[in-house]
Amino acid sequence: MSPRKLDRPPSPRVNAALNRIAVTFGRRVFDERVRRKWRLVDLAEAAGTSKSEAHRIETGTRVSLEACVRVSVALGLEIDLTLTQRRPVVARDVDPVHAALGEIEARQLRPFGHLVRLDEPYQHYQFAGRADVIAADLKARALLHIENRTRFPDVQAFAGSWNAKRAYLGDELAKRLAIGGRWLSIDHVVVALWSSEVLHSLRMRSATFQATCPDSPDAFAAWWNGKPVPHGERSTIIVLDPLVGERKSRRRWISLASVASIETRYRGYADALDRLKAARLA
Repeated sequence: MSPRKLDRPPSPRVNAALNRIAVTFGRRVFDERVRRKWRLVDLAEAAGTSKSEAHRIETGTRVSLEACVRVSVALGLEIDLTLTQRRPVVARDVDPVHAALGEIEARQLRPFGHLVRLDEPYQHYQFAGRADVIAADLKARALLHIENRTRFPDVQAFAGSWNAKRAYLGDELAKRLAIGGRWLSIDHVVVALWSSEVLHSLRMRSATFQATCPDSPDAFAAWWNGKPVPHGERSTIIVLDPLVGERKSRRRWISLASVASIETRYRGYADALDRLKAARLA
């Protein structure tokens, strides 16, 4: 007797796994195409597929296995499918690039006399979390909240976590720091590594990031120069190069508006880590 065939949609865990594979594969294809200085149409022609399908692959859309193999062969890559036990989430304190970003920000903000804390915990009823870096001007009742990102493996999860922090962090810290009321100014800033994989995520999900971080980086620039904006609440994202100082001719960071046309500074996380280690910053 043959087993009964089950015709049902994939479970949420299966869907999540498929999406992770598609995004990781698309990022790798994009990086290799850029490295070869191919246009998207060049990849499509070499793979014997359409330009639109090549674009879907690079943006993490799930396509057929044959299409993935065609693109891999065209780029001289091999698809290596292995089954491994799910790894536990790596703690942030063993992420040296993430730690280097926090060190750079603390070093920049502390000389201005702000209260600066790293990995600051907070809890709002059942929601608990940590702020990577906070800086506070207690007299002006101004708060800067920074979340450092070296990757965006799950953009939707990032958006949910970021929105929760924006909703709860300010009030909880105002109570803890006893500023005598609410903050008059709050700036929530995502600081992302200037790498090819981060730029790929920002370009691929540009509408999501624009909706989640809609404001200009002007307020962050004011904090960076020691003069926080006195009123309002803002949410923004910038892309930062940890190895470029303010006295260098190259820009240290760019806004989301510049992501579409800017060149990458690091091929990926491993490249950034190697260069930070060489500079003795990680």
